[in-house]
Amino acid sequence: MQNKIFSETSHRRFNPLTGEWVLVSPHRTKRPWQGKVEASHDFSRPAYDAGCYLCPGNERAGGNINPDYEKTFVFRNDFSALMDIRETRDTELNPFIKYGSVSGECRVICFSPRHDLTIAEMSVVEITNVIDAWMEQSEELGRKYKWVQIFENKGEVMGCSNPHPHGQIWASSFLPNEPAKENKNQLDYLVKNDSVLLKDYLDYDIKEQSRIVVENQNWIVLVPFWATWPFETILLPRKHIARITEMDETDKSSLAEILQKITCKYDNLFNVSFPYTMGWHGAPYNGEQMKHWQLHAHFYPPLLRSATIKKFMVGYEMLSEAQRDITPEQAAMRLRELPTVHYSNKS
Repeated sequence: MQNKIFSETSHRRFNPLTGEWVLVSPHRTKRPWQGKVEASHDFSRPAYDAGCYLCPGNERAGGNINPDYEKTFVFRNDFSALMDIRETRDTELNPFIKYGSVSGECRVICFSPRHDLTIAEMSVVEITNVIDAWMEQSEELGRKYKWVQIFENKGEVMGCSNPHPHGQIWASSFLPNEPAKENKNQLDYLVKNDSVLLKDYLDYDIKEQSRIVVENQNWIVLVPFWATWPFETILLPRKHIARITEMDETDKSSLAEILQKITCKYDNLFNVSFPYTMGWHGAPYNGEQMKHWQLHAHFYPPLLRSATIKKFMVGYEMLSEAQRDITPEQAAMRLRELPTVHYSNKS
């Protein structure tokens, strides 16, 4: 009966990380589509582009010159959204007018010197270099700032302004809205159950199996029960890890392998360089006990039916609550059945 409800009728699912609900409407996949169709830009790129401001040796938009880097390269964002200031304070003029000063730093991580590679097409060694940079930057910035947000916007449809494979790190003196929700709900769960929310959820889904996409000895990728985006996934370690800086060498190499596999599966879904926003959530760097936190990465891809049709979060989603069409179980099955050899390498 439960499976029939999930696959055939409208229902709501609760997200224990955010405390919010999502409306699931599986029957809506049958509706015709006469709306926006995105242009497909999955064409080959050169290994080096003289006009790219992220390629080795090139001048960046801010006037600085990139070194001739040979592996992952990190630099301070020339157009940072956050500035490093000495003092921060909040001000309340009245119940309606509140504001606060913030301090922070923004950095860019070029995953590879090659202009034509994404994580899905990089080797495990090359992906490990990216992970090393994530860890080193988090360690450094975490000594100064409360929150360190690692993320990647991949593809034009996700607002990426440059196709060179890269991500970003924004470190801030404040805890932003999304991790603040996760912090509260994970702590509440620990107090109530004396266990870690995402560890317990992972144990449940390992037994249930229907939402698992890919796994190895240290990591699991699954479509969470409460997923909002059509092919959203969450990447979780099997053991308890609070921050990305706590990984050992085995965790790193295993993570590189599974990142390669899930991004290959994404690309293979529609035979296109699959767009997404991906980011890490781990315990804040505030000196407090963080036993309630479990490190995890979110993948939020916008594509819905094909390489050219995406999910729009508008109307009801903006005014009421998030809504999805295909169920998380259906999405997981489609991703699970895909190969982990990149479609561009098939003979």
